[in-house]
Amino acid sequence: MKHGKKYQDSVKAFDLTKQYEAAEAMNVLLETAKAKFDETVEMHVRLGVDPRQADQQVRGVLVLPNGTGKTKRVLVIAKGAKADAAVAAGADYVGAEEMIAKIQNDNWFDFDVMITTPDMMGMVGRIGRVLGPKGLMPNPKSGTVTMDVEKAIKEVKAGKVEYRLDKTAIIHCPIGKKSFGAEKLVENFTALMDAIIKAKPAAAKGQYVKSVVIASTMGPGVKVLPKL
Repeated sequence: MKHGKKYQDSVKAFDLTKQYEAAEAMNVLLETAKAKFDETVEMHVRLGVDPRQADQQVRGVLVLPNGTGKTKRVLVIAKGAKADAAVAAGADYVGAEEMIAKIQNDNWFDFDVMITTPDMMGMVGRIGRVLGPKGLMPNPKSGTVTMDVEKAIKEVKAGKVEYRLDKTAIIHCPIGKKSFGAEKLVENFTALMDAIIKAKPAAAKGQYVKSVVIASTMGPGVKVLPKL
């Protein structure tokens, strides 16, 4: 992959091999985030677990202290009082059969998160094969299958993120925008890092956190000294 001049300049501005303390790493990242738009800041954490083993999975949800900087569009599949509650709580779209049909027939995906009540999961499950690959399938573990739709909507709007291992034992997760500044980004980084450490599986052996890297959308990765 060929990088542009701004990226090449950013790479020369710091030591690529050094592991920085979180606050210092964030300052380096902000200094090297040269794009003209408000770049997203992501963290990538490689763990010493085997993602093929069911007892070594790492996943969870967390409301970041300062949100993600992105306004998420929420679709709620519910009926009756729960549908009314979803509208009152600020859901962007609320419905039942007609929304399922819209997704199925019109290939409509103008939403970022789907929340549903447990009684509607049979209906939602019918389109699981199109929701799953897009990461939109509601799940009780992520708090998106619930009777408390108001709470679920508020958490999503407040900046709830879901973190989970990929096939290479790495967690990729956004922690905010460049415009947040170092202090807020470090707060979000620390909150997510603490959650990942608390989620350590009992079956994990050896060094749990192998490496931590933060990067802006267009900038180079900056290594962070991992908490072991």
